[in-house]
Amino acid sequence: MNAHPLLIGAADGHPVAITPRMANRHGLIAGATGTGKTITLQTLAQSFSDLGVPVFVPDIKGDFSGIAVPGQMNDRVRERAGQVGLDDLDMHGAPTVFWDVFGEQGHPLRLTIADLGPTLLSRLMNLNETQSGLMQLVFRVADDNGWLLLDLKDLRAMVNWVGEQRQTLSRTYGNIAPASLGAIQRSLLTLESQGAEQFFGEPAVTLEDFLQTDEQGRGVVNILHAERLYRASPLVYSTLLLWLLSELFEQLPEVGDADKPRFVLFFDEAHLLFKDAPKSLTDRIEQVVRLIRSKGVGVYFVTQNPLDLPEPVLGQLGNRIQHALRAFTPRDQKAVRAAAQTFRAKPGLNTEAEILSMSTGTALVSVLDERGQPTPVERTLIRPPASRIGPLNDAERRALIQSSPLAGVYDTPVDRESAYEILQRQAEAALSEPTTTVTTQQAARSRRGSGGGASRRGDSVLAATAKSTARAVGTQIGRQIVRGLLGSLTGKRR
Repeated sequence: MNAHPLLIGAADGHPVAITPRMANRHGLIAGATGTGKTITLQTLAQSFSDLGVPVFVPDIKGDFSGIAVPGQMNDRVRERAGQVGLDDLDMHGAPTVFWDVFGEQGHPLRLTIADLGPTLLSRLMNLNETQSGLMQLVFRVADDNGWLLLDLKDLRAMVNWVGEQRQTLSRTYGNIAPASLGAIQRSLLTLESQGAEQFFGEPAVTLEDFLQTDEQGRGVVNILHAERLYRASPLVYSTLLLWLLSELFEQLPEVGDADKPRFVLFFDEAHLLFKDAPKSLTDRIEQVVRLIRSKGVGVYFVTQNPLDLPEPVLGQLGNRIQHALRAFTPRDQKAVRAAAQTFRAKPGLNTEAEILSMSTGTALVSVLDERGQPTPVERTLIRPPASRIGPLNDAERRALIQSSPLAGVYDTPVDRESAYEILQRQAEAALSEPTTTVTTQQAARSRRGSGGGASRRGDSVLAATAKSTARAVGTQIGRQIVRGLLGSLTGKRR
């Protein structure tokens, strides 16, 4: 193995690398478009994979898939490899799994409404504080009755039912404003128009799917094909990444100071996580980022402008890679000064001038040393990746998807009985017997009868759906529903 497994590049003839045990202290990759951020991201992701660390990387531009196959050695690559001390660069790809919310360029990636939880769902739907409080109530009522919220039709049915029963429910849960219910219903229509129906349902992805290694012990690179998703619904994109951050925080055990991270999550276009987010959500994100490193998770934000990130988050990013910035406006100039001031100064190096003048493939780098102290900033030549620069062709991608261990597991949607079907059955019973009231005992019988489902495609699909069930079921018998900082269900899930 390379003496510096997380090598970034070289400065003045000596290697610049992230110390593996400090890799969970998070990081930043910043710089203007066209300055080499994607190549830096690719080299880091593959280095983590070679180290045995699974990673998750969104691919917004559609040009990251080449990491799955070996790169091509040529004179340019050979020259840069020699400049950074990689005279024997071994060209190889990384084990890769492709994901796609739309199921077109990767395995379908679905979540249930219950998985996402009321906090992130309110963010996704752009709800205000009052409407978010009502969404919390809707989830609480569903949890108390054991009605599964799996897809958008479940949520719509639940919101409608709460509206119909608001006078009765208000005595237990507090005031239910019709105007807020109407706003939620309109937001659901907007979500459906953006194609979010494909995002919610079963079989739902599990955290374990992202934590895989191959037979050689290399971490799997999970690539979310987000080119269409980012254009069609940036909020769905950012909410999905926040869900994954929340899952990692809630489900992984504490590991303390490990020799290397257990998982690394890259946030591309990181400004979307905080854009128009209420302060309460931003505060929770900051808290999760601060605490999640003890779970062995490294979070690396990728953005053009360091000022895109809140200062409390920026202050937690120990490993920093700053590519060139362009200063055309006063805000740009402020960003350059801010970026320069975040580095530990190096005598003789004008950090601010370097940020404005660096060429593509060069970056200012400061990492944490063995004691956790930031190293002086260095002007660094970025190493070349061992994998292909640029995308796979359609045939190559299709072959990798078909040979994936997850092939077929998530391909066929499963629509089993949940809140929509239970409430529909109750409504039909009420129409046929107008004087009958649905009692608590009858509701319990409905819950006990809600375990049946559609046919499955093989044991793997059955297992995936069973895991969704274990996460989504909420009854007062057996366990209490508890949600974490970002609204996800807490506790180890099987």
